[in-house]
Parts: sequence; C-alpha cells; structure tokens
Amino acid sequence: MEASEFDQAFDDGESVIEYLDLASARRPNLQQNSGSDFDDFLRDEGILDEVLARALKRLFVLQLADAMKQSNLTKMQLATRLGASRSQLDRLLDPDNTTITLESMQRLAEAVGRQLRVELA
Repeated sequence: MEASEFDQAFDDGESVIEYLDLASARRPNLQQNSGSDFDDFLRDEGILDEVLARALKRLFVLQLADAMKQSNLTKMQLATRLGASRSQLDRLLDPDNTTITLESMQRLAEAVGRQLRVELA
C-alpha cells in the first residue's frame, strides 16, 4: 500500500492496523531511551508473557471485528457459521481469555473469509 493510500484510508476512518508493524513502530524525531524499556519492566514484574498474550488476542479480535464489519456479519451470524452459541462466541472473542486454540482461531478466520497467518518475529 502506498503512503497516500494509507493516509486516505486512515482519513476515511478505515482500519489500517493490518498495514502497521507494531513491533518496530517508533515515533519520528523522538530520542529513544538508552536505558531499560517497558518490556524489561514487565519482565521484572513477571507479567511480560501475560501482557503480550493479551495484546495479541486483542489484535486478533480487532482484526476479526474489522472483517465482520466488511462482510456485514453479525456475531449471531458468525456463531451460526461456527456451529456455536452466542455465549460460546463471546468467550472466544474475549480479549482477556488467552487460552484460545489455533484451531479455534483458524475456524474464526475461515468463518469471516480470511486466512489465519502465524509467524515468528
């Protein structure tokens, strides 16, 4: 996606999260700290893995919501496609529930016409 297309999509209120590399995002003209970072703090507190898992789940749920919106798909319709109840779907979409399986994520992605991609960073 060209920068002008990205800017236009953002200005139009469309989700641009899929075009962002959040792992390497930096604010321009901002001096980076040379000391410890937030990951170090979370690691020292013993909660880094939990925080990262929740962040990844939130990102997945946001991307799924965008796909549902683009497909004009309600939660009830998605639950029906999955052969699940609305409450089961709500548990799958709960960002604080990080115990979702890859199989469930794959089924959710397929139900909204998308493909699940997992990669190591």
